[in-house]
Amino acid sequence: MPDDEEHRQLMMAAIALEGEAHTALLAGDRDAARETYGRAVERYRASWELAPPKSYGRLVGLIKAGVLGGQPAAVAREVRDRLKDDDNAEGSPVASYALAVAALIVGDGEDAVVRATRMEPRGEAFERTAAALKALATGDAGAYEAALTAIEADFAARTEHLTGVAIADTAVMLELLAAERDLAVRPSSALVPVI
Repeated sequence: MPDDEEHRQLMMAAIALEGEAHTALLAGDRDAARETYGRAVERYRASWELAPPKSYGRLVGLIKAGVLGGQPAAVAREVRDRLKDDDNAEGSPVASYALAVAALIVGDGEDAVVRATRMEPRGEAFERTAAALKALATGDAGAYEAALTAIEADFAARTEHLTGVAIADTAVMLELLAAERDLAVRPSSALVPVI
């Protein structure tokens, strides 16, 4: 199978695994969810390695699944290592998303703010997530709550979800990062299960 087809199939497999993990998480089976998110990380990694340059969405998927799967430090290091010599990443809102989350995980709040700011030109969902990441980086509880509320509302209004599962996975990831900073909102929403 040619690499261009294989990387797409691996990405679709990663998305499908995320859907399985989301379903397990929503059912309260955290162990199954964690294991399946880990398998999604592996598929995103394999897809990234075969994909054309600038396929940064794979790294966003990788770091999100890694955080949800309980391996934030490992995926943060991986994302930073993979993009450290990539000049194109500096101007990419999608690469900036992955790098902002990674920076926050490793405790580099200043870099997280810089990277989150670079997400904003992508608009709407990226702006909301950037606001949440900046608020976490600076410890602004009010701004974080407002951003998380907007993110959850956006997911709640959707009729379709990438994985086919109705879950605000971005909000769940952010809440895990927020909990480490005593900033978690814990919204009463079925779309944001507590891990």
